[in-house]
Amino acid sequence: MTTAQTSAQTALAQHRITRLATHLPVHRAFHWLHLHQSQLRAWQLEFLAIPAPPFAESARAAWFLAHFAALGLSNVHLDDAGNALGELRAPFIAPLSHAMSGTAAERSGSTPESSTPDPSPPFLLVSAHLDTVFPPGTPTVPTEEGPRILGPGSCDNGAGLTALLALIAALRYAKIAPPIPILFAANVGEEGEGDLRGMRQLFCNGPYRNRIAAAIAIDGSGTPAAVTRALGSRRFRVTISGPGGHSWTDSATPNPITLLSRGITALAGAIPTDSEQPATNGSRTTFSPGLISGGTSINSIPQSATVLLDLRSTDSAQLDRHTQLIHEAFAAVIPVAPGPPNQNPPIKLLIEPIGERPAALLPADSPLLHTLRAVDRHLGIRTELRLGSTDANLPLSLGIPAAAFAAGGAGGGIHTLAEWYDPTGRETALRRILLTLLDLAQTLLP
Repeated sequence: MTTAQTSAQTALAQHRITRLATHLPVHRAFHWLHLHQSQLRAWQLEFLAIPAPPFAESARAAWFLAHFAALGLSNVHLDDAGNALGELRAPFIAPLSHAMSGTAAERSGSTPESSTPDPSPPFLLVSAHLDTVFPPGTPTVPTEEGPRILGPGSCDNGAGLTALLALIAALRYAKIAPPIPILFAANVGEEGEGDLRGMRQLFCNGPYRNRIAAAIAIDGSGTPAAVTRALGSRRFRVTISGPGGHSWTDSATPNPITLLSRGITALAGAIPTDSEQPATNGSRTTFSPGLISGGTSINSIPQSATVLLDLRSTDSAQLDRHTQLIHEAFAAVIPVAPGPPNQNPPIKLLIEPIGERPAALLPADSPLLHTLRAVDRHLGIRTELRLGSTDANLPLSLGIPAAAFAAGGAGGGIHTLAEWYDPTGRETALRRILLTLLDLAQTLLP
């Protein structure tokens, strides 16, 4: 797309947003957001008290299912991965295209009798992840300190989940349904070893696969940030095992911890640090051994040792190349000569992939990007496009327009027991997401 074409698309998006923001149903939605901040806070305090550790999000998912139904979503259900889902669609309330036409009947929320819902329309996905990084048994009941909400997961992703409820409630109050249905998801599997399993179910395995035309993920605090560049990652469990033995009498037996350490050291030398990576190639790759375990006592040669590795890059080709380096580095430290006669079993190497997030990028000519910039201009927000690892990684890698939006307010202590969230001012971020999804729904019409 040429500069002139980009400017034309931007101008068109700005015209649409200006017009959209003048309509009565949109004002009613904004009004709800303004008047119900105390309700949002009450919801947030309630669901934060329900633990949602990795792979055990079901109790919090049940809470969201009940609230999705109470707020009036249709087809409320739990999918095979554990995502809590609900749909907002015509004709049970007025489609946005009718509500914007200005007639009294359309503004009242009535639907023309000839309206027939498409049994298999494209969907716009709006999601926020349920899970936290905290293991089972972590106390999660939040406390309050002035405007701040204190507690594990209060910001990541208590902020995003509350925004999800706010958008549903505001749209229902204003009697708005966009031209294509919105699928709301409180999804599982965003954190840690969850490996985006909630998104994989929606985009690759479940009944919504091939039907989601665009996606907005809501994650964390802030207002101007939008993640449009997906940071890729691959995670591995590397285990070296052998016969083990006594530290003195079996000292000739290869030590798995020593071998593992050699492999890690070789990798650290083979993968350039930030300062060593050329600034001109536009990509960055990091390597981190996050957890090492193994052994039974100080005077024993361990029978096994394990390291968890995290490899991240902005470039898919770099992920491929450095994955090969991992295999080569550890294969090189395994003894090739036979061990002692009594060595049984021999030294073994096992490299297991335990997670993958694809690297991707929202194209500069994407309608979603034009819409975002037009909305930000309308609201007086200076757009901050960021790189990150979010639920948006998966749709972006499939060529589906997607971005992760901040939910407003401010937060800190993320992924620690001292985590906090201050919702002050989050109304602007909620308006931003609302205008974006309403305009995006119009641009996605078949």
